[in-house]
Amino acid sequence: MKALVVIPTYNEIESLPTALDRVREHAPEADILVVDDGSPDGTGDYADTRAHEDSHIHVLHRSEKNGLGPAYLAGFSWALAAGYELIVEMDADGSHRAEDLALLIQRAEMADEPDLVIGSRWVSGGATEGWDAKRVALSKVGNLYINAMLGLRVKDATAGFRVFRASILRRMDLGKVEALGYGFQVNMTKLVDEIGGRIVEMPITFLEREAGQSKLSGGIFTEELSLVTRWGVAKRSGQLLDAAKLAGNRLRAARNKRRRATAGYRQQRPTGSSRQKRS
Repeated sequence: MKALVVIPTYNEIESLPTALDRVREHAPEADILVVDDGSPDGTGDYADTRAHEDSHIHVLHRSEKNGLGPAYLAGFSWALAAGYELIVEMDADGSHRAEDLALLIQRAEMADEPDLVIGSRWVSGGATEGWDAKRVALSKVGNLYINAMLGLRVKDATAGFRVFRASILRRMDLGKVEALGYGFQVNMTKLVDEIGGRIVEMPITFLEREAGQSKLSGGIFTEELSLVTRWGVAKRSGQLLDAAKLAGNRLRAARNKRRRATAGYRQQRPTGSSRQKRS
């Protein structure tokens, strides 16, 4: 199947060369789309140079740096318009191993046709390198909270290394995506689940960034927590409303049944008085 690896960038001049080399080595049949948000360090110019040298590499320039979510959505739109069947999300910083990329694509191509393949740190066989115990615990607890609030059955809903089938992206209302930062991954997982998409997880090894500066911030985690909480409350409110409607419908049905039974009984009762004649 025709696959496109979407790599968002902002000031990744130190990391992007290695990332492109590794993808081309381990997944040579896949194309690459670098989505650059106007990096002042020359990342976009470097991507253009590589695109001129290699027909498998493409570049989408965006003038506005407004978050990971909008960058990926722009990449998805580009991929769908170009006719790709599989669209991969992958970081530029080396945290996602290109060795795992080929396995994720192979899993997406299998006969059971998963709509979303998540490269998971927390399924059996998954791992992280360079993380302390506190960071591991925070991620696992965060995923437990996400599953509890949203009713998902995914061990790593926050994972950013994943493969979408183009068909599921076309079925989704991408206008409903609210998250700008790393909450985007949870947002997309939620939307796939809501329309009955098939989600599978594959173990990967997540590495610490090799070069450059992390884009993670406290605001990103705050956004994710607040969105998940709001979505969860809305989901439960909807469930309570549905339950109340169902109970009301059953109560009305029972009342109507009793009324019909009472009306039938009244119609069958004899009316007036009858006297027997004496002989």
